[in-house]
Amino acid sequence: MNLIIDVGNTNVKLAVFREDNILRKDVVDLKQLLKHIDLLKAEYRPIKRAIISSVGKLNDEAINHIDKQYDLMLLNSHAKLPFKNLYATPNTLGIDRIALVSASVHKFPENNALIIDAGTCITYDFVSNKNEYLGGAISPGIRMRYTSLHNLTANLPLLDTEMPNAVTGNSTNASIHSGVINGVLKEIDGLIEDYALKYPDLTVILTGGDANFLSKQLKSSIFANSNFLLEGLNHILQFNSI
Repeated sequence: MNLIIDVGNTNVKLAVFREDNILRKDVVDLKQLLKHIDLLKAEYRPIKRAIISSVGKLNDEAINHIDKQYDLMLLNSHAKLPFKNLYATPNTLGIDRIALVSASVHKFPENNALIIDAGTCITYDFVSNKNEYLGGAISPGIRMRYTSLHNLTANLPLLDTEMPNAVTGNSTNASIHSGVINGVLKEIDGLIEDYALKYPDLTVILTGGDANFLSKQLKSSIFANSNFLLEGLNHILQFNSI
């Protein structure tokens, strides 16, 4: 069994895998991480290996605590990966994007694939059917767009995410919803169309916190998978344990 630990800025996602199958997934506050890991250890004693992906702040004390209990891998840009990384600046490639591409080559081998992660930012990552990662794009996520409109203007309100009723907003609030949500949908559909023109056999995967909200509104055919990053981390751990 493997323990997958994905550390964000405030919360941590943990998952227990048996081979490729996810047995459990939890989201905990960063302050509760070590206590929760001890609970998982008591419940899932067969866990032998663990991997940490951290874009947040995880101190050395916490890492050492986990390292004493498991055969631990800390994911970074120098790790052995199950794909060829052709990014011009590989050391700057986010570990979350590394995990997503790893999931893609495992789930959809020898496919031209575009992975879209709709979270704080919206990231686009393309991997070819030759198992080569070529790069992608980064743009502001939904909440970032709402927040920017509020913070960078004098009078626009901060709104909760809401699907617009029409393209033409007949109030300030309706106009903001239309601009943000339709803008994101048009952006995603447009980029998918651009890739599909070059790669007609393109596989598209949508993941991230806003994936469920967006998936039903997109014109393109996609695979929606909220656990894709965790699956990618698990595959990297397995790949490095061979």
